[in-house]
Amino acid sequence: MAPPMTTTAGHDAPAPVSLSLALMARLKPAKIFKNAVEPQTPPSPGSHAPRSPNAGPKHITGISFDDRGDQVVTAAEDETFRLYNCKSGKPLKTLYSKKYGVDLPRFTHKNTAIVHASTKEDDTVRYHSLHDNKYLQYFKGHKDRVVSLEVSPVDDGFMSGSMDKTVRLWDLRTPTCRGLLNLPASPIVAYDASGLVFAVAVNHYSRILLYDQANFDKAPFLVITLEDPTLALISFPPRAIYMTSLAFSSNGKYLLVGCSGDAHYVLDAFEGHLLAKLEGHTGLERRKLTTPLGIEPQRGCSGEEVSWTPDSKYIMSGSLDGKIVIWDVQSLPIKQGPVDLKTPPSRLQPIAALEGHPGPSRCVMFNPRLAMMCTAGAELAFWLPDQSGDPEEIAKELLKKRQGQ
Repeated sequence: MAPPMTTTAGHDAPAPVSLSLALMARLKPAKIFKNAVEPQTPPSPGSHAPRSPNAGPKHITGISFDDRGDQVVTAAEDETFRLYNCKSGKPLKTLYSKKYGVDLPRFTHKNTAIVHASTKEDDTVRYHSLHDNKYLQYFKGHKDRVVSLEVSPVDDGFMSGSMDKTVRLWDLRTPTCRGLLNLPASPIVAYDASGLVFAVAVNHYSRILLYDQANFDKAPFLVITLEDPTLALISFPPRAIYMTSLAFSSNGKYLLVGCSGDAHYVLDAFEGHLLAKLEGHTGLERRKLTTPLGIEPQRGCSGEEVSWTPDSKYIMSGSLDGKIVIWDVQSLPIKQGPVDLKTPPSRLQPIAALEGHPGPSRCVMFNPRLAMMCTAGAELAFWLPDQSGDPEEIAKELLKKRQGQ
């Protein structure tokens, strides 16, 4: 189903993929899985169960590709995780976690096993075999819900960030936590591509802390303050930024900060300069477009809707209106010297806004090895490049549009 992208022969790890402007703009849903989430159970006649103003159909909350890009796993609010074949576009199996719930599924370096967070019973991270539907290990220690979970790109390490204001570092081979960071607020975590550095975002202070993996018990080697002076042009005092995800570019130079509001940010990962503000989508702080924004910013259903392409040339984001927006980040500004928090970032508009995803697009990720994108919300969609039309003409039209911004 999905065409392969350029890879390095003889290596299992994905090579950086060369994607073009025309290919990104020609992505279209090739397959939509209508039954990717079990439908909401209607209330029984005569019952008056209160419904939240944000209530709606159940959603997929997390997706993960295996290292080879052959499979994708989803986790949903119906307490299922489902496995799909990316090449054939076929569902492989549905597994249930009714007792513990399931969120933040992450493939380990084996395509038969994942780690995932729990939503019920306790806040244990679970190591699960997809092959025989068994738990291989339990990682206990968190005292509140895990809101961030990432597997090391190079070994069996992984880390979790929780609403209990801690980051815990683990190894798949032992149930005992091998590292603990106490923080002033709930953290979001990310590894760089080398696995030697990790980042921790703390919303309460708008800070991102960068640690050396080998010396995580020491102070962070870089503290970045995320401050956007353009927000004061919208309201005063400016509405606070609520960070919901972090992701390093494949070359380690940049840090993508996903937020629940109407902007994401790109930072220089070496010195902490704010380089770009990504605009043009509707943030997922609300679950419905009709729900008014509160005074205090919230996480909402944000967290997995923004990501890099494997070659880090483009950034894709979901939107509350269902559009998938794409930014070209190949010409980010270069900043050096002391960080000036008063200098506004470059404000980037999308090069494309793709239609076709039904409902809010709250998970968006590009396959590491195949020319396909996966988006999820109330339904799951596999996107492939549309082969019709002249790619050179499409590229010219996009360039004209971008130059006219």
